[in-house]
Amino acid sequence: MSPEANDEPVPLASHEDVVKDKTLFLNTLTSFHFALGSKIMVPVIGGKELNLHALYVEVTRRGGFDKVVTEKKWREIGTVFDFSPTTTSASYALRKHYFTLLYRYELVYFFRTHNPMLNQTGLSSFQAEGTIDAKFDCGYLVSVKLGNDTLNGVLYHPGHPVTGQQCTAIVPYVTPQPGRKTRRRRAGDTGRPKPNRSGYNFFFAETHAAMKSFYVNRERELIKMIGKSWTNLPPEEKMVYQNYGLKDKERYHKELEEYKDRLKTGGNGPKLLN
Repeated sequence: MSPEANDEPVPLASHEDVVKDKTLFLNTLTSFHFALGSKIMVPVIGGKELNLHALYVEVTRRGGFDKVVTEKKWREIGTVFDFSPTTTSASYALRKHYFTLLYRYELVYFFRTHNPMLNQTGLSSFQAEGTIDAKFDCGYLVSVKLGNDTLNGVLYHPGHPVTGQQCTAIVPYVTPQPGRKTRRRRAGDTGRPKPNRSGYNFFFAETHAAMKSFYVNRERELIKMIGKSWTNLPPEEKMVYQNYGLKDKERYHKELEEYKDRLKTGGNGPKLLN
């Protein structure tokens, strides 16, 4: 019987033991990802396979992923691997691969944390009043008032598969006023291009997708954590996401011009669904 993807793995050895024994580390890491329903593909940087054991040892020796990010020590860690001078964005690559392959493992083996929400099958219900602050393809950013506290979070469309590639830019949401017309995208207007995303939008989507299972019912805390991580991101790593944003902006303007040209020539413009 194969394990469920959302079962919480338990440590099979101590942190000290996996640090000392590379074979034990690789075996426990493989078992860990198998329990999560994921597979490990050893990354290649500068033409060589990344030594995941050395990466785990160096990061945990400095206090773990979050501390390395806060203290901006990825470049320092990169010197341990003796990358070729032609290898660009090594710090970004190390941070990304660690986050994807080792961060959850670190929480269990290094910090010995326990997330009871991963296996919880029942959730208590309550009623609350709130407002929609912004919208995006996957749902809405909302503010909910509970007692004297106002909580901010994300409300996804029911059954929507949330991934970084499927969610587009977050935009302000304006509540329609009585007697006031608002401009909306016409139903069935499949020809109009999707709005471009900023570098932060790409960073938010990627980080949120990877971390949401650790912040069940703690969306406000997760959003604050992502914002703080973005602020502390080294310039060379932040530039990677900003370049994504620039390319997406070019894509949007190009598709928008093509869309306008089609409208002028009577081509494939908006179509109303029956």
